[in-house]
Amino acid sequence: MRAFRPDLTDRSRQLQDLETPCALVDLDRLSTNLDAMASYTILHGLALRPHVKTHKSPRIAAEQVQRGAVGLTCATPRELEVMAEVSNDLLLAYPLLGAAKLARVMQLPREVRLTVGLDSMIAVDALATAARAADRDVRVLIEVDMGMHRVGVQSAEEALALAMLVRASAPLSFGGIMFYPGHIREHVDEQHGALDRLRDDLGHLITLLGDAGLPPTIVSGGSTPAAWRMHEVKGVTEVRPGTYVYNDRTTAAIGACGWDDCAFTVLGTVVSTAVPGQAVVDCGSKALGREPMRGTPGEGFGALLDRPEVVVSRMSEEHGILDLSATDWRPRVGDQVRIVPNHVCVVVHLNDTIHGVRGDQVESLWPVAARGRAP
Repeated sequence: MRAFRPDLTDRSRQLQDLETPCALVDLDRLSTNLDAMASYTILHGLALRPHVKTHKSPRIAAEQVQRGAVGLTCATPRELEVMAEVSNDLLLAYPLLGAAKLARVMQLPREVRLTVGLDSMIAVDALATAARAADRDVRVLIEVDMGMHRVGVQSAEEALALAMLVRASAPLSFGGIMFYPGHIREHVDEQHGALDRLRDDLGHLITLLGDAGLPPTIVSGGSTPAAWRMHEVKGVTEVRPGTYVYNDRTTAAIGACGWDDCAFTVLGTVVSTAVPGQAVVDCGSKALGREPMRGTPGEGFGALLDRPEVVVSRMSEEHGILDLSATDWRPRVGDQVRIVPNHVCVVVHLNDTIHGVRGDQVESLWPVAARGRAP
């Protein structure tokens, strides 16, 4: 295992010294998570291009690159700008539209190999115009809808038409295809049917492109829940998982990680026990987000790391209500708790900084450098 090496700025501090709510990352669990995905992709001959949307930190991105990542995946111009300090091979996995945004992305350092995912002729034309004005080569991946029904062309024929347009739109070049299997949210052991359909649809598309003289060099798939089984989908060349670095309550619930693999928690303080059967912590929606478990209401908005039966059942902006009905534990006012959020990516974005910890010792502090939108 390669130990995570963050900036050592808070070595002498203890958890009790921190102002809550604040974000914590268990450094040992983080290292284990980074190693596990790197080992999986190496074992199965897949390129790893992790999505930085989860951590938004060049410190962690550098650890991913050092473990063999071929490049990084980004969703915003801000993420591209920050991650250009770490990698010279970046994918913008989001349709790039709007003159201001196009101009901003074209200003990335010249040494950065830029790839953009898109799904429309309008986006192709706009990107080609901006790339010509900037005298910049840009590689394109055609995004295909494989079941998520969010973005992506709806047929193999549409993908082929877009690929042909890209080929005719210098300085753009056709690099391949990408898809996001976010619709595969079954437990890892129950993904067989969804993977069979994905395998069939992807195989048809790859064959059609190859027969037309446009075989995709890159076939890129994302999503932590399905990442551990992408080697079973013939044709996939790279994976783009993001959540795996920290994991969260949802990831654990579907079996894509164990509870002990959850590296990220929100540290909170019990501020009231006045109402029987509950405790109030200083972690409301502005600390934990408000995303339900897999779209299911009634399952709370987070659970205690050391007592997962205790959930945050209700929230206001600054108040989180711990439901104590399933436990004999009775906290006292002033006690600290560590909460595993339902969806870690959203919660990271709510924080300016992350504290790296081992046990109760705070060893480091790093900024969430790529949060926000401003240059």
